[in-house]
Amino acid sequence: MKSFWDAILNFFKTLLSKKPVVENTNDNEPISNENDTIVNNEVHDEPIDEPNDEPDNEPNEEPNLGQSGNNTSNDCKMVILIDNGHGNNTPGKRSPYSLKKISPEIDFYEYKWNREISAEVQKRLVNLGYDARIIVPEIIDISLKERVNRVNKICNEVGVNNVILISIHSNAAGNGTEWKTARGWCAFTTKGTTKSDAFAECLYKEARKNFMGHKIRTDKSDGDSDLESNFYIIYHSYCPAVLTENFFYDNVEDVKYILSAEGREMVIRTHVDGIIRYLNSLKK
Repeated sequence: MKSFWDAILNFFKTLLSKKPVVENTNDNEPISNENDTIVNNEVHDEPIDEPNDEPDNEPNEEPNLGQSGNNTSNDCKMVILIDNGHGNNTPGKRSPYSLKKISPEIDFYEYKWNREISAEVQKRLVNLGYDARIIVPEIIDISLKERVNRVNKICNEVGVNNVILISIHSNAAGNGTEWKTARGWCAFTTKGTTKSDAFAECLYKEARKNFMGHKIRTDKSDGDSDLESNFYIIYHSYCPAVLTENFFYDNVEDVKYILSAEGREMVIRTHVDGIIRYLNSLKK
């Protein structure tokens, strides 16, 4: 009898020791352990990383904004604007001989000379890979307001820090009716300390090399070489701007020099090399 009851007891012990079966009530969703991560109805033993849209092994850099006007990097393509002062209808602006046939016989018209120099400066800069543009292609005089509008339109398009302006002129001490004694080369910025001062200083450094034996006019009272005056075009332009006065066309010696092959070459070289010197300084 004991063996009978032992068998009954063992039967109930076996029955009570079995674990309950859990039924999956959703055929589309697998059952997972606590530490599993379910993604797209697949069980993964380890968490899945969020997708990364960045390409492998490439840094996450800010986009190059190019000519959006917001990129102030020195590596950005700089636009060099060249203003050729005056026009063929501007009163005066010529040597005394050209105006009243006052001896010696030296014909000089500022609008013509400015355009010839500006065109060669642009040509050389473009050949060197720079973006240089003449803002007044017309032969007639264009108002200062319109010149400034053209400059500032480009400033707004590419960003004010990506533009510089050079306005090329020749000087006069009188009204063109007689020869004068004033001589020399100089560059003007607006009054006060501005970014244009550094631009002008680069032009002065080249002028000192190129105009050996000729007068260089300076004003060092504020610690730099340039002269200061709020000329309309450099005062109202948004970008760094310098106006050069390339010797005096109502001085016999000066006008002979700037009409000579050597003088023209040195004026052109001063502008080209001065502009490049300034642009290189922005990269430091």
